[in-house]
Amino acid sequence: MQGPLITLLIIIVLLAIDYYILRGLQTAFRKTKFIHKKWFSLFYWAWSFFLIAALFISIYVKMGGVGLRGALLFLFFIVFIFKIFYVLFILIDDARRYVIYLIRKNKKPAPAAGQTTVKAETALFGSIPRSEFLMKAGLLAGAIPLYAIKHNMSKGLYDYQLANVDLYLPNLPKAFDGMQIGQISDIHSGSFHSKWQMRAGIEMLMKQKTDVIFFTGDLVNGHTGEVKYYMDVFNKVRAPLGVYSILGNHDYGDYGHWPSPADKAKNLANMVVAHKELGWDLLIDENRRLKVGNDEIGVLGIGNWGEMSRFPKYGRMDKAIQNTDDLPVKLLLSHDPSHWRAQVLPEYPQIDVMFAGHTHGMQFGVRTPDFQWSPIEYVYTEWAGLYREKHQQIYVNVGYGFLAYPGRIGILPEITIFTLKAAADPSLKA
Repeated sequence: MQGPLITLLIIIVLLAIDYYILRGLQTAFRKTKFIHKKWFSLFYWAWSFFLIAALFISIYVKMGGVGLRGALLFLFFIVFIFKIFYVLFILIDDARRYVIYLIRKNKKPAPAAGQTTVKAETALFGSIPRSEFLMKAGLLAGAIPLYAIKHNMSKGLYDYQLANVDLYLPNLPKAFDGMQIGQISDIHSGSFHSKWQMRAGIEMLMKQKTDVIFFTGDLVNGHTGEVKYYMDVFNKVRAPLGVYSILGNHDYGDYGHWPSPADKAKNLANMVVAHKELGWDLLIDENRRLKVGNDEIGVLGIGNWGEMSRFPKYGRMDKAIQNTDDLPVKLLLSHDPSHWRAQVLPEYPQIDVMFAGHTHGMQFGVRTPDFQWSPIEYVYTEWAGLYREKHQQIYVNVGYGFLAYPGRIGILPEITIFTLKAAADPSLKA
């Protein structure tokens, strides 16, 4: 019952906030007739219920793509930011009113005849009552962060960030100690509108001179043809020990409309060809052996496997893991991070690290070295960065490109550089 009770409590709190805001609006615009009309209240509450429904639908209801889910969450939280700022001003006004009430309650006896009293609700700037002024100031305060978000959301699209991560693997062969792996994910080439800016991220990646590169899915939005214009950019992605790639949920053409099943199958076949033309080793439920000297570790890749939404479960771990029992370290490429907790942890303890993408960090939130938050965390337990469960780890890259809305706020495009360490993680030592 704990889950339903918490959900009910959240709904009650959100409705209370909306009631509080409606009262504030009616105070701010005393002379604006339509705000006091019945139809306005009906519209206001319909919008309120829609936003609350959007929040819980995006969290609990299965849907076709992370883009729609992310758009619903983004809509709710962008409006919620305005509400929080506005409520602060309503609280200030209510606090002011309460102080006046206490003063009146404890004031001295009424003045003698002929004396005057000072009105509590004095006016500001000649004609605006204090309550009305505070309510209108609250509207302005709520609008300022929204304007800042709108003004800066497109600036983050190509602001590529390097994330340097040490991966500690006690069973790693010494020959691989210090090896560097680059990871990019979720290119979504159909969303780009600036080739030269997008190229800058690839140049940044190549300057790192990593030994291996992983691409963890979603090369396109829905059609393989989207990547053709960018082939000359992405074919520059090279590494001495290879570039290994997998398919994401968008790469299968499941979200497009096809004249026939044969056309959809051809699109998928073209996707396989595109990876080959890029010089990337596409892993579909298979594995490769990385060899340095006489030592080897495994790179496994599977088709898309999503647990939390109506994402396809094409991947076959039983096939990808074949003939790898002798390898001391196994690195898994799997697009959707929900796969880790749903199948990898309970069934495949031999997987040391899983590399994923998919969430984009919802392209909205806060991310610092010591703290991160995004609405997407209410959907995905692992959504950005490194996570550990006993001896197994997962890293979720928040993506190179973008989807659904052309912006990134706080969660910037990422290029991850891993350094493998043949040792136990020192942060876990007592």
